Amino acid sequence: MIALPILGVSAADLTVRSAELSTEQSLERSLGAADGRISDPGLGGVPIMQSPDGSNYNPIGDFEDKPWPEGKADVTKALPAGAKTLKDTVGSAKLRTTHGLLHTEIRELDASDPMAEGILAVVSGRLPKKSDEVAATTHFLESSGLKVGSPLTARGFDRAYRIVGSYELPNALETDQINALPGAMLAPLDKALEAAGLSGTSPSTTLLATVPGGFTWNIVKDINTKGVTVTSRAVALNPPADSEVPLFQQEGWGNFEESTAAKAAALAAVGTVVGLAMLEICLLAGPAFAVGARRSRRQLGLVGANGGDRRHIRAIVLGGGLVIGVAAAVVGTVLGLALTYLLQPLLEDYLGKRFGHFDVRPLELLGIALLAVLTGLLAAVVPAVTASRQTVLASLTGRRGVRRSSRVLPVIGLIAVALGASIALYGSMMTDQFAIVAGGSALAELGVVALTPALVGLFGRIGRVLPLSPRLALRDAVRNRGRTAPAVAAVLAAVAGTVAVATYAASADAEGRAQYQAQLPHGAVSMTIDEGGGRDVPGVRSTVQKLLPVDVRADVDRISVGRAGCGMYDSGKGCGRYEIVVPKANECPLWAVDPANPDQDPSEKFSKAERRKLAEDWRCKEGVGGGAYIDGGVTVADAKLLKVLGIDDPAAEKALAAGQIVSFGKRNVDSKGKIGIRLITDIEAADRAAEKGQQPPGEIKTFTAHMAATKAESYGLSALLSPAAAKSAGLTTVPFGAYFSTDKMPNTEQRQRLDGELDKTGADVQLHIEEGYTSDNSIVLLALTVFAGLITIGAAGIATGLAQADAEADLKTLAAVGAPPRVRRTLSGFQCGVVAAMGVVLGSAAGVLPAIGLRLTEERQQLAWYERALDEGWGVMDPAPYVPIVVPWETLGALLVAVPVGAALLAALVTRSRGALARREAA
Repeated sequence: MIALPILGVSAADLTVRSAELSTEQSLERSLGAADGRISDPGLGGVPIMQSPDGSNYNPIGDFEDKPWPEGKADVTKALPAGAKTLKDTVGSAKLRTTHGLLHTEIRELDASDPMAEGILAVVSGRLPKKSDEVAATTHFLESSGLKVGSPLTARGFDRAYRIVGSYELPNALETDQINALPGAMLAPLDKALEAAGLSGTSPSTTLLATVPGGFTWNIVKDINTKGVTVTSRAVALNPPADSEVPLFQQEGWGNFEESTAAKAAALAAVGTVVGLAMLEICLLAGPAFAVGARRSRRQLGLVGANGGDRRHIRAIVLGGGLVIGVAAAVVGTVLGLALTYLLQPLLEDYLGKRFGHFDVRPLELLGIALLAVLTGLLAAVVPAVTASRQTVLASLTGRRGVRRSSRVLPVIGLIAVALGASIALYGSMMTDQFAIVAGGSALAELGVVALTPALVGLFGRIGRVLPLSPRLALRDAVRNRGRTAPAVAAVLAAVAGTVAVATYAASADAEGRAQYQAQLPHGAVSMTIDEGGGRDVPGVRSTVQKLLPVDVRADVDRISVGRAGCGMYDSGKGCGRYEIVVPKANECPLWAVDPANPDQDPSEKFSKAERRKLAEDWRCKEGVGGGAYIDGGVTVADAKLLKVLGIDDPAAEKALAAGQIVSFGKRNVDSKGKIGIRLITDIEAADRAAEKGQQPPGEIKTFTAHMAATKAESYGLSALLSPAAAKSAGLTTVPFGAYFSTDKMPNTEQRQRLDGELDKTGADVQLHIEEGYTSDNSIVLLALTVFAGLITIGAAGIATGLAQADAEADLKTLAAVGAPPRVRRTLSGFQCGVVAAMGVVLGSAAGVLPAIGLRLTEERQQLAWYERALDEGWGVMDPAPYVPIVVPWETLGALLVAVPVGAALLAALVTRSRGALARREAA
């Protein structure tokens, strides 16, 4: 009972400390043996200021009224004299595997150079020595199905490489990476991809460098004047004071270390968790010490009869707690050490990085062990005081005497409940601080724990209407509150926490379900490809239809402006775009740029009241969310798309057949019932015009519009144009994808088979299967229910075992007077069930309060943010916050019914029906 938590805490301490890397170890994994890493931040070489670790930087100067600097800097010119460098270039590409294609990081680094020692750890084989050789991370080999010795090729590149070794990145074990010699892979691959019209590898280069004396802070600042950042080993090992860092002296910048308040809050949270864990252990272990002391009362009475006083009795019982605490500390610590050492490889794989070393900190482990000793002593305090108060005569004769329950403890508990509930209510209704709600709820829960003995007495009043066995079990629980109340309190604490988290999770789940926006109808599938001018689309359409249970297939095209092969988002040379012309009268005033004052924020022209009013204006409400949305707003497809999306509108189908454009929102339709589509060939000119509030240049194609009459969800579909109408209007279209309705939801085997076939195509396919809202909290609620059930059954079982040990004489008397054997079994079961039921009922009531308080606090916060967004004009399209409070009745039902009944049945099954009769002791 005490050793298990110590085992867990000591194992956690060892894992955290071993996973923490020293500064030297971190530098070895990032810099190898180099003195620093030189990087170009892309600010065009203008002088910069950087933080000591190089993660933050800012250009020197005021760029508020002039363009932000951008461009490449000449890194080599920033190096000090005598510096030696090693190039480290990283890009990415899709490599061919045994399954298809895998997006993989490609790193060109001569890892055999002494300067790179420590960055890579060779696992098998060797590092590449030739331009046609590569090494791969072990994770890549596992994911790809390849092995050392296998050939390796990339998509769009016929040249083959041979994998000659495997390695791992100690700080990123789950990285898919290929290592090649400098210039061996990225440059030729980029040329091949560019020739094929595919996206390149996007390489970025840094320099590992060594310099005599290292990169001191003064040298780093000097290099910053050339527009280059430095990650320096010397600076990391001996960082400068904040006053010596120019960046930290700028307004809005500073040393972003964790604040004292945050550290205090973290320590308070840790202290609370440790305190509650100790309370839980004491609540369960205390009755065991009490029954042990009671069964040893004759020996304790003999101590008193031979001259021992109350101090000796207390010392004996406390000594037992001390011995058990020490034993638990030793066992728990040793097992924690052994378990962590044995599980180190599994822990490293779980954390995704290698330990620096197995870090044993004796003082921390000693502190954890002392916690076990303290817990054992605390658990024995009350039994020690109770045993010392018994008279010698009562101890020797076994008489318990008349015991009165404390009248002070219930009063304290009642005050704590009232005060805690008031604090939690104040925190949820008057402030936005979660800490106040949590603190008040914790205080109220501790008050309920203090009230437990009195509440157990109230439960005893229902015993008069129960049959024999449950009546005996309930009366025994009430009469022996010293062992019943702590067990009930332990169950209460566990169940209260579970109910609080479950209520919060169920409420958050209901909120997520309400906010969820389906991309497509349930079971529908979308497939789109935005590259290569749609050349791969027809084949992929057929593949999806062949491998999935498709009912209706709707082919979708997109309007293309510019040269062939431009993707939907390409803005390169020769590529254009299109847009729907929104009539001036239909524009949302909050977004309309004034051509006379283009730099002014349009929303600043309105007061807060006017902004809130405009938030209800239909012109500012129409959104574009959904899986059928296409950039530009016009989808080219026939009436089959309406069937796939579940839109039943015969008039819209007729309009499509007549060459009209179907609009699913009135914002795009002008007063004459027309929709205009502007074709933009000069994207830069269009952007400049939009910034000035002017109409961008471009040819406009006009279509007669039909407003869709359906009120059903359109899933982001804005405007629909048939392929024939687009062709007759002179619009260029290219295949974009397809939408499919299915007879039934595709299963996992069908999806895996489809993914494998799509990988073989080499196309960048965007595939979505609409599964509807899926809760991430279901497994959490199940785990919480199981956890609370185990704690409840464990605590109730402990209380039942103590009751049987404490009432052995009564059970023998029952057997002696002829009670049936089943009475013993049923009595045991009801004793366990009574404790479980009382704890679950009280815990369920106590656990709802904090969850409600936290949800009310969240509602206040979200309403405040929403009102601020409305006042400032940027939240007009957002819906009002919906923060429901939902009680998880399934979880409560399992706790209130299934757990007590299960505990009772389990106790009845493991209890022997017959007990051995004992001879009456001689007087």
